Amino acid sequence: MKDINLKTLAITLAVGLVIWFIPVPEGLKPNAWHLLAIFVATIVGIILKAAPMGTMAMLGITVCAATEVLAPGDPTKSIVNALSGFGNSTIWLIGLAFFIARGFIKTGLGTRLAYNFIRLFGKSTLGLAYGLNTADLILAPAIPSNTARAGGVIFPIMKSVAVNMGSIPDKPETHRKIGAFLTLSSYNANMITSVMFLTATASNPMAQKFAGDLGIKITWGSWATAACVPGIVCFLLVPIFLYKFYPPELKQTPEAPAIAAAELKKMGPVSTQEWLMVATFIILLGLWIFGNLISIDATTGALIGLCILLLAGVLTWDDVKSEKGAWDTIVWFSSLVMMGSYLNSLGLIGWFGHIVGGEMKQLSWQLAFPLIIIVYSYCHYMFASATAQCAAMFSVFLTVGIAVGIPGTMLAIFLGACATLMGSLTHYAHGPAPIFFGSTYVDMKDWWKQGFFMSVLFLGVWFVVGGVWWKVIGLW
Repeated sequence: MKDINLKTLAITLAVGLVIWFIPVPEGLKPNAWHLLAIFVATIVGIILKAAPMGTMAMLGITVCAATEVLAPGDPTKSIVNALSGFGNSTIWLIGLAFFIARGFIKTGLGTRLAYNFIRLFGKSTLGLAYGLNTADLILAPAIPSNTARAGGVIFPIMKSVAVNMGSIPDKPETHRKIGAFLTLSSYNANMITSVMFLTATASNPMAQKFAGDLGIKITWGSWATAACVPGIVCFLLVPIFLYKFYPPELKQTPEAPAIAAAELKKMGPVSTQEWLMVATFIILLGLWIFGNLISIDATTGALIGLCILLLAGVLTWDDVKSEKGAWDTIVWFSSLVMMGSYLNSLGLIGWFGHIVGGEMKQLSWQLAFPLIIIVYSYCHYMFASATAQCAAMFSVFLTVGIAVGIPGTMLAIFLGACATLMGSLTHYAHGPAPIFFGSTYVDMKDWWKQGFFMSVLFLGVWFVVGGVWWKVIGLW
């Protein structure tokens, strides 16, 4: 019972029941409205942390099956439909990428990369930030959990360097020496690298799937192409912005390369397992980027990569079985994608989009576009993860945007990115946030203040630089 909060679970149930018994709006099927009640209750339970995400997901699946909202009068088809999310290839792409990510951590390749960048760029505080962030960028395409990437590779190294440079967690007077700057730099860089690749965080494929349900096809390559230019500009600006407006007291860090070199010496030469991991990573990127040319989709490419690692002995089947984060993601992701897909197919998303689109029809799409993005972005104050926001709001906002004429692919990728970029706002806004905030280097007031400034920077770059780039590549 320690993972179950009975009070918030009761609130979750009450929310679902209230929506369930509201008279069904005209023009909607009853089961579409009842599915909305289950979906909203599931999302509320996740936001309020009434139970672990996997538990809430299983409750959602079970209620969908038991109430037959997906197939009224046909219990056999109802359970088949409720479990249909587990057959979605996008979900398995994320699960497979989790397994592959285990190879980076198990072999030590991720840690070796990070220390090498510190050794190369770490003579100054700014260089140190770029070194850590570049390691995150290189790992991002192959590690789909930015929480795992941050918590398993970047954060431990960042904290170790900060402590060695004199920022001690238990001594608040030392936090601004270097620890606070590196904390915000590494965390916000993690948000940026997470939106640059489809496989860099779990909410991106969810956005891809919901966009696909509305007839918008987004591939690994098209996502990376659209996101790379505004992403790189943000990546370059974040350390400079913080260096100017939240500066470290320590500007030079000549000891950092020596610390990194000592850690690399302890690790020894690159092992055969690490070389195999490098080779697999290169093969995976090739398949994800050029797979369409040889009729291999991203999920098949990930399956090939996992099999290579298993056959080469880099991973064992026990490693796959013990990757709890992957199996957990597959379960809750399947539930949310299933409900989101059926809300669309049963007509609720289209109904809502038609209503809101009608209210906005007097606006040009050029005016509606920033309005939709800004409202969607700052709704993130209510969410503790990009996935929860994407599941709750993405399809609705995308449908409204399409209804007023906004180019679909451009809007879908921008909305998908915003759910993660707005992780900058609060100390609970994304999975890696509690990890970095838990270092105690940045107090809550500064986190929220700098986070808001960062969100403005991100949106400004994506609107201006992204808008010009998307015009060049023909998205509008």
